[in-house]
Amino acid sequence: MSYLAIFLTYVFINNFILVQFLGLCPFIGVSKNSESAIGMGLALTFVTGVTSVVCWIVYHGVLVPLGLEYLETITFILIIAALVQLVEMVIKKISPSLYKALGIFLPLITTNCIVLGIALINITESYNLLESFVSGVSAGLGFTLAIILMSNIREKLDLTPVRKVFKGVPIAFISAGLMALAFMAFDKALLSNLHLA
Repeated sequence: MSYLAIFLTYVFINNFILVQFLGLCPFIGVSKNSESAIGMGLALTFVTGVTSVVCWIVYHGVLVPLGLEYLETITFILIIAALVQLVEMVIKKISPSLYKALGIFLPLITTNCIVLGIALINITESYNLLESFVSGVSAGLGFTLAIILMSNIREKLDLTPVRKVFKGVPIAFISAGLMALAFMAFDKALLSNLHLA
């Protein structure tokens, strides 16, 4: 699969938020304003990109030669936890306001199924190192696209009269559902029409 096909697949066709419905907790929790959404998206993109590379190297360089492939999930979780701690420390030092805005959702990247999911998909799909990196970054960018779109919608909804029963999370889920329907218009036919499959 070409790099462009991998990019299109994880940003549009198999978007983890809007098509596979993974990682919804930070998607709903952090999408209240654009600044937090962009920060969370960039943090997750960094983690998925670096995690994909490090997990690929550890899997093919350590686990496979030692016959320990069955430890991939535990190993990947430990790698993800270490990388998220690093990102958390960097954001706290560089942008304390963003760190405060992200709150509990920043350490929750560790348990975000998108990060572990893309690392496991890279192994399952037999991607090489560069393909793994592209898929990891693309998965993060797909999350970033979805959360930025959602934050813009929620900011507009805060200024719009909405019935009390729908205010807050209920209207956010309805909006997310409509966004998911729009993203389902992208399918694998897009890749074949572009001659990328």
